[in-house]
Amino acid sequence: MTHSSEDGKYETGIAAERTSTREKDQYDVAEGDSGLAPELDDHDVTRPFPIDPNEPEEEYQLTVRAVFVGCCLGAVVGASNIYLGLKTGFTFGPQLFGAIFGYAILKPFSKLLPESGLLSRFLGGPFGPKENCTVQSAATAAGGLGILYVSAVPAMYRLSLLSDLPQQDIGRLIALTVAAGFFGVFFVIPLRKYYIVHQKLTFPTPAATAYTIRSLHNSRTGAIVARKKSLALLYTFIIVFCYKVMTGYAPGLIYDWHIGWTLYRLGFTSIISLENYGWWIEFTPAFFGAGMLSGLNASWSFFGGAILAWGIIAPSLIKNGLAVGLSVSDEYPLVTYQALSFKDPVQYVTAPSPRYWLLWPGVLIMMLYSFADVVLTMAPLFMKLRRDHFRPTTWFRRRGDDEEDEDETPMADRIPFLWWTVGLALSTVMCCAILATQFNMNVGEAILSLVLAFIFSFIGVQSSGVTDINPISTVAKASQLIFGGITKATSLPIMDAQTLNLAGGVISGGAAAQASDMTGDLKTGYLLRAKPRNQFVAQLCGAVVAVFLSTGLFILFTKASPCIIDPNQDGSCTYGAPSVSAWAAVAVAVTSPRLPIPKSSGITAIVLGIVSVLSVTIKHYWIPKKYHHWVPNWNAVGLAFVVPQTFYPIAMAAGSVYCYLWQKRNPASYDMYMFAVSAGLLAGEGLGGVFQALLAVIGVDGGKFGTAIGCPGFEFCG
Repeated sequence: MTHSSEDGKYETGIAAERTSTREKDQYDVAEGDSGLAPELDDHDVTRPFPIDPNEPEEEYQLTVRAVFVGCCLGAVVGASNIYLGLKTGFTFGPQLFGAIFGYAILKPFSKLLPESGLLSRFLGGPFGPKENCTVQSAATAAGGLGILYVSAVPAMYRLSLLSDLPQQDIGRLIALTVAAGFFGVFFVIPLRKYYIVHQKLTFPTPAATAYTIRSLHNSRTGAIVARKKSLALLYTFIIVFCYKVMTGYAPGLIYDWHIGWTLYRLGFTSIISLENYGWWIEFTPAFFGAGMLSGLNASWSFFGGAILAWGIIAPSLIKNGLAVGLSVSDEYPLVTYQALSFKDPVQYVTAPSPRYWLLWPGVLIMMLYSFADVVLTMAPLFMKLRRDHFRPTTWFRRRGDDEEDEDETPMADRIPFLWWTVGLALSTVMCCAILATQFNMNVGEAILSLVLAFIFSFIGVQSSGVTDINPISTVAKASQLIFGGITKATSLPIMDAQTLNLAGGVISGGAAAQASDMTGDLKTGYLLRAKPRNQFVAQLCGAVVAVFLSTGLFILFTKASPCIIDPNQDGSCTYGAPSVSAWAAVAVAVTSPRLPIPKSSGITAIVLGIVSVLSVTIKHYWIPKKYHHWVPNWNAVGLAFVVPQTFYPIAMAAGSVYCYLWQKRNPASYDMYMFAVSAGLLAGEGLGGVFQALLAVIGVDGGKFGTAIGCPGFEFCG
């Protein structure tokens, strides 16, 4: 899974399949999880798989059925990601989900219809690994762009920069999504040549997807492996989906266990602080599954960060009068420390909530850690580039020695130069027009946002290609600092400056995230020797689906839960939306005449930011790689400062421990079912959340027909 914390696109595809054959000293599950045949274990993951002379050539790799199924599977993941992203900023990639389910759907279907003739072009014919690659390409593109609607776009509504309701802005939202999505798709082609063909980066999760597809189509074991994996995923998905829908009608009994509140009602009055600081248990299958995929290091770093932020720092702030809480009940001593208001910036400094106070250390930790990790990772590669490309002997190469010859893909199968250059030019013009007419950005500012997108995409691709961690969302916050400087220099009114800040961030962050995802997708195709031009077409089709799907789901969720975009919530909203809060807070800070940051928060942010940089530096230069898993992941620690819900890191820590014990006790079962089960947990809760939103819109949700027993103050929760 490409785990993406929005605040980090901190893609925990991480451990998803723990794949790279070059990283077996760190992760032992690599090919086992993908069901690989033994003869593939030693394949050099930087080069395409060898051609099997016994394997028939696939006549049709780009088919209507492949694109349609891929877009549908991507839509499932995209819907889940909007839900999960609004909850805590986490999202997951559709690559393996699309690969496994695509096989499970189309392999049996392909045997029911003729294998030749015009009909086979659309519905029939044999189903092979390259067409399977087309399915996951469409799924990856269709499941993307949700990052925009769990971060900067809702932040615009929280700051009252757009209309009162998203449905009134549907045209503007679609236009903004189109601008970010298609620009990212078109400039992915030069990234493919540089990072996949020439630099030969590993891309662990995309490589795992390629191995999985190849193993599924293995004539000896593929059908058995595919059936077991797909059934495990399907059964898990159905069970969790039903469970999630049921939780809406009795959340205090089967979903949230408010231990502090229960003990308070039994007479242990002082324990109410446990409830007030947000320490309760939520049986969330999605984040249990996220912990399974993320592994012990990321999950326990997240949990450790929650203990530091909400178990040590927050109570200390309240005790010393550096932060205040908000009473939510006159009858009971219930206080929320998770409130976050943007109406009165003066209160940010004089009377901040613990959540706002913790926001700045969290954001700075993630930004500095991500930048430091990227710089330290890329430094050796830049040195290699300097040696390889700036020696006099390389200035006079013959044409036959050009890097182009490193690409083993036939010229006829590559993406034509005219396709992506014309598309890039048209998308650039479209971007400038949309930003100028809808968000009052001049051409120079629009071009700057596109240039930043290109720069951020290099950082994201480089990082995910080497480590499988994509820091795009955190790094993209640098665009807010840049646009903040521009607006201060031009003395724009505050609201215009904030609109410019966030609209520019949507384009630079969204386009870079799209390009990073698509580059990984092309890596899968490169290993499978699929035609890049076919993948490109599938990606364009998926991007069209993503534009309308993401916009529609955002409108659905905000209609069902207006608290997502209402800045005056008292902390009872079930959608924490930490990334939204972070983007909005940074926009307010960089456009204000004076930074609205409490002095103590700023000092703490600087100190912890320096500690995170020192930590990653020591890890890179002085700690052997086999001990890297003992070094805290400061990106996850920082995220815990931003996310006010402590039950998510608790669930992830539990999931990672369960996964570790499962691997130790039954490696064969773990290798076969781990990803399928964890993906089912994520997708099941995500789609269950979407269905809950639909029930709320039509007025038959648990808020009207459920019970609030077990909820604090007998108010509805969940």
